[in-house]
Amino acid sequence: MRETVAIALITSLSTLTAAGLTGLVTALTVRRQVTGQLTAAREERDAQRTLRRNQARRDTYVGFLAACDRAYRALDTGWVGPETAPGEDAPYRMLRALDEAYNLVLLAGPGPVAEAAGLTVRSVNEEYARQRQLSREQTEEATPVAVQHRAEHLAALRCRTERRDAFVAVARGTLDPT
Repeated sequence: MRETVAIALITSLSTLTAAGLTGLVTALTVRRQVTGQLTAAREERDAQRTLRRNQARRDTYVGFLAACDRAYRALDTGWVGPETAPGEDAPYRMLRALDEAYNLVLLAGPGPVAEAAGLTVRSVNEEYARQRQLSREQTEEATPVAVQHRAEHLAALRCRTERRDAFVAVARGTLDPT
């Protein structure tokens, strides 16, 4: 009888040990799977957040470039005269819109893009100030400022292109760092 009890006890203990080991292995496997799923979900959420941030930045940068374009058109009116330039209002309204778009770029960031946008805005304001100065000094009313001061007009156009291209290069680097 003792042998039967001993065999039953050994069988019970081995069964319990096997069940405990199986439970432990299962728990470790499930933990690894859950950790992997949490990591994947976190990475997916981070990727979506990055996509949303980049889309918001892209929209902000496009708005800034559109405001630059409107300001440039308004400045063109000052250079060549309202009768030969595309119909635009006084530059002040466009410069204010450019400042508002610049503020959005400052918020969207990052720093290098905001700095490039600041240089662009500064160049537009400098061009406007120089254009007003030349307009006040103009001797012949009928001749557009761009004709009387051709070299300065061409330099201003070159500066516009350089500033815009520099901004776009920095913005592209931010949106697509690869």
